[in-house]
Amino acid sequence: MAMIKGETGDWEIVLGLEVHAQVISDAKLFSGAPTAFAADPNTQVSLVDAAMPGMLPVINAHCVEQAVRTGLGLNARINMRSVFDRKNYFYADLPAGYQISQYKDPIVGEGEIEIDLPDGKTRAVGIERLHLEQDAAKSLHDQHPSETYVDLNRCGVALMEIVSKPDMRSPDEAAAYLAKLRSIVRYLGTCDGNMDEGSMRCDVNVSVRRPGEGLGTRCEIKNVNSIRFVRQAIEYEARRQVEILEGGGKIDQETRLFDPGRGETRSLRSKEDAHDYRYFPDPDLLPLVLAPEFVARIKAGLPELPDAKKGRFTKDYGLSPYDAGVLVAERETAEFFEAVAKGRDAKQAANWVTGDFFAMLNRRGVPIAQSPIGAAQLGKLLDLIADGTISGRIAKELFVAMEESGKDPAALVEERGLKQVSDTGAIEAAIKAVIDANAGQVAAYKAKPTLFGWFVGQVMKSTGGKANPKVVNQLLRKALDG
Repeated sequence: MAMIKGETGDWEIVLGLEVHAQVISDAKLFSGAPTAFAADPNTQVSLVDAAMPGMLPVINAHCVEQAVRTGLGLNARINMRSVFDRKNYFYADLPAGYQISQYKDPIVGEGEIEIDLPDGKTRAVGIERLHLEQDAAKSLHDQHPSETYVDLNRCGVALMEIVSKPDMRSPDEAAAYLAKLRSIVRYLGTCDGNMDEGSMRCDVNVSVRRPGEGLGTRCEIKNVNSIRFVRQAIEYEARRQVEILEGGGKIDQETRLFDPGRGETRSLRSKEDAHDYRYFPDPDLLPLVLAPEFVARIKAGLPELPDAKKGRFTKDYGLSPYDAGVLVAERETAEFFEAVAKGRDAKQAANWVTGDFFAMLNRRGVPIAQSPIGAAQLGKLLDLIADGTISGRIAKELFVAMEESGKDPAALVEERGLKQVSDTGAIEAAIKAVIDANAGQVAAYKAKPTLFGWFVGQVMKSTGGKANPKVVNQLLRKALDG
């Protein structure tokens, strides 16, 4: 639990997050218009989205299924009856003058997710609700010196608004919550979680209080689009509120924006309450009633989710909770690891995947799907280490060669003459040459046995790193101590 040290004592941060996750669907929530990202402005708009007179919304069953799937993945209650409401407000990029959303009767009720904290601990964060709603369009203020352009492509796209309980107490916990939520929806295939493309956006509710006191007045920071910015926004806003309260002022409930360039929040408008939106059930849509077999079918098709997979990796593969957590964060990474580890030393496989392999992906800036080294190839490399064909040091060089050439590791070993030397005669000759050339070091070794590692290094160097380290250690110990 993070405390802010103020001039008059400690303050506790209280955080709740509202995440808007764009549903993976080829069509919008109430129309058949497409949803592809980065299409030309106003090319993905139906008459329903543009709010032409007489147009009626028709619910997209796939979006409903995606919301239920997400609710089940959040261990949440699925409400078999939910209602779509009109949320009324005027804005240039909201053609109808209202947004179809859900208010008192959302499709998903209370749930819970477990977050993984930097110190290795976990804790539960409550989910208040998940409801379906349409996205608004987009106002573009930088296309003309005196006019605002409106792009309706996003208007009507299905969003899941996932509202947490005010259970988080630090920027670390908020970051861990967002990371876990993004991981879950990606595993489920219900949202791609790409915050940089706006398909997952976060409103952060921040308040501060003295430890043990009731909840303070909160401010909502709208549309924060990266985990790093969420951290920065919380740190700045909490500090701002503490300074106001310690100065004798009071916090106004308001909506604020985060400016990443300045690392600060600024006021946008006074916070609306629910009655300001004049919610009422949408007269064009009947209540949404789910059949039990519909929910049961979705539940039966759920994938193994990150927490369950992490538990299995620690139990079946003997991995540490940390390593398992890193590997299960993305579904593709977990599947890649399992393919590499099958029938092999799992800890060694984890080290290679999280070490050299991740470093290579980062260096190239590509996802696993575009990796020049596949799971089968990396597995073959580990097999060559296991059967003594190559040493661990040579394997590192070979990995780079595999990345550059795309060739099979066994072929590269033959081609480059990298086969490990396990012939005792050749290794004994190399050891004799090193000992004969370093009489002073040999004498020093007798008094200081820790010099043994230096001799190992010299022998490996003289054999171009090809000598079998295990054989070198055995024969060298015999030669020096004999």
